[in-house]
Amino acid sequence: MRYFEAVQWLEAQRRAGRARGPQRATSILAALGLEGGPRLVHVVGTNGKGSVAAYLEAGFRAAGVRAGAFTSPHLVDLRERVRIGGEPVTPGEVTDFVHWARGSGLGGAFFDWMLAFALERFTARGVGWAALEAGVGGASDATMAARGVELVVLTNVGRDHLASYGGSLEALARDKTGAVRPGVPVVTAATGAGLAALEARAAHVGAPLFRYDPADPLFRLPRAPALPGRFQQTNAALAAAALRLLGFPEQVVAAALEKAHLPGRFDRRRWRGVEVVLDGAHNLDAARALAAELPRYHLVFGAQPHKAPEEVLVPLLTGARSLVFTWPAAGPLNGGAYEPEPERALVLAASRAQEDGEPVLVTGSLYLVGRLLGVGLLD
Repeated sequence: MRYFEAVQWLEAQRRAGRARGPQRATSILAALGLEGGPRLVHVVGTNGKGSVAAYLEAGFRAAGVRAGAFTSPHLVDLRERVRIGGEPVTPGEVTDFVHWARGSGLGGAFFDWMLAFALERFTARGVGWAALEAGVGGASDATMAARGVELVVLTNVGRDHLASYGGSLEALARDKTGAVRPGVPVVTAATGAGLAALEARAAHVGAPLFRYDPADPLFRLPRAPALPGRFQQTNAALAAAALRLLGFPEQVVAAALEKAHLPGRFDRRRWRGVEVVLDGAHNLDAARALAAELPRYHLVFGAQPHKAPEEVLVPLLTGARSLVFTWPAAGPLNGGAYEPEPERALVLAASRAQEDGEPVLVTGSLYLVGRLLGVGLLD
């Protein structure tokens, strides 16, 4: 089997209307018969999961242990989702796993299989610590099938994927906070309904709860975070607190903040003499935080229809000198031009940016960011 065929098989595995939950992943992991495995930090929440995971991964590596990370989505290559020692797994590892999976007779969706693959590789290659990023939910997420979780980071609870929970923020919060395990410490920056649900859950299962407070030494930042954006202060503080609670020394905390790397998130690049900022903001809170970072820009926006793009777009319009809609948007939402090819949309926005010196902001979907990175325009 060739690598691209393995990727095609994985991407063809769908939930097909079946309920979310860890049951399918649990069955796959049982069939793999994994023994041992890494110590895990489970990263759950609406925004900031990828950043927190990146800080943790950098910290584990700085501590001298073999580090793993399971994150999503990928930008260019599926192998980005499973990293060991800071490097993606090999194509051969993917094809070997898919060969086993196809012959196993087990059913699972794409995310179930990827989680099982990650945990199998972490175990086989002797990973000591790994950051495990949840997908959509908490209690209903496949990552709840993982064993060895020693700490949970719940970044926040926003309104993303609200439709999957009957439109109820309280129901969404209950599901997110369902990731809290009995006796396992939790670090959070949640507020409002999310924090209320988390406090109730933590008290019910006896999980120590540590709320973000910039004045608390637990959340102190010994240096500025490497990842750009003011919103990274909170993400970095959550990761720093997690590392301290797990017993890592201060030099590891400092190294985690210094060495974290996360492409496609407030990612500044230059193209044809123009600054291009790439970001995957796909919900209202993320769009607000992103818009606060840049006073003016030429906006290239592409969002999936189920992500409430009209709502996401509102805070971004304030600083937009011009607007081009592109894939994965089906068409223009609120004035502006529409160019279905992201590469051409970038060319159009850049031509306008060359006239006034303002940057181009590409956002609305990490899939859009990945498309532009994948064609090599923004290396």
